[in-house]
Amino acid sequence: MTVPAAVVQDLHASPVSSRDAVRATLIRAKRQSGVLTTAQLQAAGVLRSWVASQVRAGRWQRLHQGVVVVHSGPVDWRARAWAALLYAGAGAALSHESAARLWGFTRHEPTTIEVSVPGHRRVRPTEGVRIRVREDMPQASAGLRTVTRSETTVDLVAASRSVDDAVGWLARAVRAGTFPEAVAESAHRRTRFRHRDLLLDLLHDGVLTTESPMEHRYHRDVERAHGLPSGTPQARHRVAGGWIRADCWYDVGVRVELDGYLAHPGGRTDRDVWRDNAVALERLELTLRYRWWHVAVTPCTTAGQVAQALRGRGWVGAPRRCGPSCTIPTSPGS
Repeated sequence: MTVPAAVVQDLHASPVSSRDAVRATLIRAKRQSGVLTTAQLQAAGVLRSWVASQVRAGRWQRLHQGVVVVHSGPVDWRARAWAALLYAGAGAALSHESAARLWGFTRHEPTTIEVSVPGHRRVRPTEGVRIRVREDMPQASAGLRTVTRSETTVDLVAASRSVDDAVGWLARAVRAGTFPEAVAESAHRRTRFRHRDLLLDLLHDGVLTTESPMEHRYHRDVERAHGLPSGTPQARHRVAGGWIRADCWYDVGVRVELDGYLAHPGGRTDRDVWRDNAVALERLELTLRYRWWHVAVTPCTTAGQVAQALRGRGWVGAPRRCGPSCTIPTSPGS
């Protein structure tokens, strides 16, 4: 952040102890996205009353008790994150969805900044900040102190209300560069949390090649539950001079594409049609396309169709029923 010229003038006009103190304060303000604590300003010789006068005059803004931003303009999300962290004090770290934003798991900027603090700390609630007291404080990075990638992944999985949300956070974390091995280590350090068994199963089974909760459901509820062969997830092939990718590919010449978007009810895009045609012409492969409804609501019917396609291409196995109410045919004539 570039410190506005008005801030430089304000600090030079303030009762700061020395030019060096002004310089150090400006450097800190730049590093902290324009956010300073009154304690930091007092350490530079600025009186609390002078800070209050800046706020009253509208030149600075008070974000939390003892925390100001040294300009009068819009306060962006990163500055708000700094303000929450500085307000929470010693040992605090941004966590959960706020950490996810900083690590690139998501582009969403949460309205409420989440901050974790060590168990011995007690921090007063303040508007726009959620304080999480942690008896076992996770590791965190320096600077804009943030819970590490792997610990954030476990936090998000543990806070997920559904299996799909948990799988989605894990997939996004891995796509953003989080090492699965590090997530496993973080998970093993915690004895109990929601979705722990699921997380460890995913890490152990290598299901991290799936890219979405929908793909996870397909492999679990369509393939595995019905005894279908395991296809290759995210298989890449060269077609029409370019590379294409199938969500799931079977070596008998069947490709499965999963559309995880709840919108776009009109059907395939022009690009999808072109790709399916190219695959049929060049690779002589069949493409099956499914949406959330087919995988989440009618997995048995979907499994039956996939089994039919596989049999038609040479698969000699037989599917199995996933439960008493399953209607999938278990033999060609049934």
